[in-house]
Amino acid sequence: MINTMPSANLPTFTQAELAKNHSSKKSCYVTMGSKVYDLTEFLPDHPGGDDLILDYAGKDITEIIADPASHVHSDAAYEILDDSLVGFLSSEEGGDAVKLANGNGVAKRSVPTYEATGMSTAEDLSVETDIGSDFKQHKFIDLDKPMFMQVWRGNFSKEFYLKQVHRPRHYKGGESAPLFGNFLEPLSKTPWWVIPTIWLPCIGYGVWMASQGLSNERLAFCFVSGIAIWTLVEYVLHRFLFHLDEYLPDHNIAITLHFLLHGIHHYLPMDRYRLVMPPTLFVALATPWWKFAHTIFASNWYIGTAVYCGGIFGYVCYDLTHYFLHHKKLPSYYQELKKYHLQHHFADYENGFGVTSRFWDRVFGTELPPLPQKTA
Repeated sequence: MINTMPSANLPTFTQAELAKNHSSKKSCYVTMGSKVYDLTEFLPDHPGGDDLILDYAGKDITEIIADPASHVHSDAAYEILDDSLVGFLSSEEGGDAVKLANGNGVAKRSVPTYEATGMSTAEDLSVETDIGSDFKQHKFIDLDKPMFMQVWRGNFSKEFYLKQVHRPRHYKGGESAPLFGNFLEPLSKTPWWVIPTIWLPCIGYGVWMASQGLSNERLAFCFVSGIAIWTLVEYVLHRFLFHLDEYLPDHNIAITLHFLLHGIHHYLPMDRYRLVMPPTLFVALATPWWKFAHTIFASNWYIGTAVYCGGIFGYVCYDLTHYFLHHKKLPSYYQELKKYHLQHHFADYENGFGVTSRFWDRVFGTELPPLPQKTA
């Protein structure tokens, strides 16, 4: 129930004051009933993107947080609000507002908990993990210590490892938990903007080289063909390499490689610096594809180059899409794709391998079903 009486330890605010001083990215307050919450630090971690919260900065969020059609929230969302309480609306303005969501007006939605992940909705992915109690309970990884050596020396069974690594955690304030804890640490983190900065000029140069031996029409056809091929490669890599779970050898070397390649992303899915592929890893994976493309199109080096560049452009689109699906508010098509991808994380990691589209999931029968309707 909402507490309608202001606490002696917390200040009161007027609606005008919130609209004037706390309605921006630098200071984002929202209200629900008579309570005032500071969501400034939570903005970067909101699964729906910070823009969605900023649309309600300085305003009441009761209807949107309880609306099953547009933005259903789980109990975890209310827990985040409880931790962000900073004050109350002045009694003159509280009025009937106390009869609001999660109080006298609208009850929380009941949502299923998925056994494989221990989560219920996308909001759960951004609930900060109690590191001490989590390690004490599960005996897996202490997020305050470098993770690599804990996995390497853990002697975890494959069954135990896969169960734990697919139960998402969220590190302090959305920061990056230490992976190596030494000079290798920076190599494990890649800001999203590094991807287009490094690879788009390379793609441009490759397209220019290919244009020396192809007409504009053939160049465009080969480039688009490369993008189309990438969509299948994306699906195959995600399903059969990144999620090589069933066939993963029960050995600490294989488990550690799995963790570095993709397990860490499922373990800490909202880590913004481990959402795109580090350039060094990309070079290692992309080099064989250069050889493969020019083997397939050995009769015409220019065609192989154009197709390869289209594929690399598809990869850049994939990596940027992946980042924004986790951390930004997107247009309607991508908003649906966002829900779909986050469902892969919090509900069913054994299906839903498409990131830029669900086309190949439909073809190969791994499309995620619609989420069950929440009940009031």
